[in-house]
Amino acid sequence: MDYILNTFSNLIKQTAFCNLTWGNFIMIAVACFFLYLAIAKGFEPLLLTPIAFGMLLVNIYPDIMLHTADSANGVGGLLYYFYLLDEWAILPSLIFMGVGAMTDFGPLIANPRSFLLGAAAQFGIYMAYFGAIFLGFNDQAAAAISIIGGADGPTSIFLASKLGQTAIMGPIAVAAYSYMSLVPIIQPPIMKLLTTEEERKIKMGQLRPVSKLERILFPIVVTIVVCLILPTTAPLVGMLMLGNLFKESGVVRQLTDTASNALMYIVVILLGTSVGATTSAEAFLNWDTIKIVILGLIAFSFGTAAGTVFGKVMCKLTGGKVNPLIGSAGVSAVPMAARVSQKVGAEYDPTNFLLMHAMGPNVAGVIGTAVAAGTFMAIFGVF
Repeated sequence: MDYILNTFSNLIKQTAFCNLTWGNFIMIAVACFFLYLAIAKGFEPLLLTPIAFGMLLVNIYPDIMLHTADSANGVGGLLYYFYLLDEWAILPSLIFMGVGAMTDFGPLIANPRSFLLGAAAQFGIYMAYFGAIFLGFNDQAAAAISIIGGADGPTSIFLASKLGQTAIMGPIAVAAYSYMSLVPIIQPPIMKLLTTEEERKIKMGQLRPVSKLERILFPIVVTIVVCLILPTTAPLVGMLMLGNLFKESGVVRQLTDTASNALMYIVVILLGTSVGATTSAEAFLNWDTIKIVILGLIAFSFGTAAGTVFGKVMCKLTGGKVNPLIGSAGVSAVPMAARVSQKVGAEYDPTNFLLMHAMGPNVAGVIGTAVAAGTFMAIFGVF
């Protein structure tokens, strides 16, 4: 009888119920809320679903992220090995290659002024950098946090790993990906606040056709110019442009299909679940995390506002030929931010089609965020 009781007692002690803290229950609730947003509301389910499920797993079974140094047999948890690929900057670089293979740079080539809108939207990054320093983070931690302002999850992870900020990589990545997913909620009020109804109804002329030669030369020229000036951007900009060259060259269709489909989705699963698994209650429920989340929201909002305001300036300078709404797409959330510009414009004139015009600043923002990360790496002497 004692043997049976001891056996049942041991089994009960091994259940998660006996080991969970109130913090774990809070994070489980947050994970379920994110799953609700992803599944029921459709907020970027490809990103939010694996992140939320990784969050759920680690708060029920923390050893799924067990470090090899803490393991009795030298074997780490499953998601720990996924997370190593984040720390080594492998997954963020592969994500960029997939994004490049899926992205049409034609609108940016047809309207080079879009680069200015993409650059303006990076204001949120530098604003967050100084804000983080003010809140007590060191220079390198502030730089890693600031990239959230570009709404670029892979670049946030890449820079945090390069600057040795693995302790706060989880909150940074979750904040960046969360704000990417919540672009349709966060951006429209800011866009409407900073523009008039007349400006929102502006119709932009059709973009000029872009030749095949221009499309092929663009990724090659951008790689040469950007990487010569900032070699530290090569892992991100180089992979982005390689993926795009696959697409535009037309001679490696199998590589294009693999980079933009199978490989991309595999990487998203690995990256999303491992990022979500960094949000254990012990690591996530603290003041530094709260500061990071707030800074990220403020930075993303300021980036959206800066792009919209610069769009208004371009509208004035061009005599009303630029719809300021496309400026908000200068953040790096591709193609969500461009879709939001289209949606807000269509609310005031259903015949207004801004999507392709907004894609110019949107893809410029991807390049701009990578350049910002490379600039920080150069400043701190990290390669």
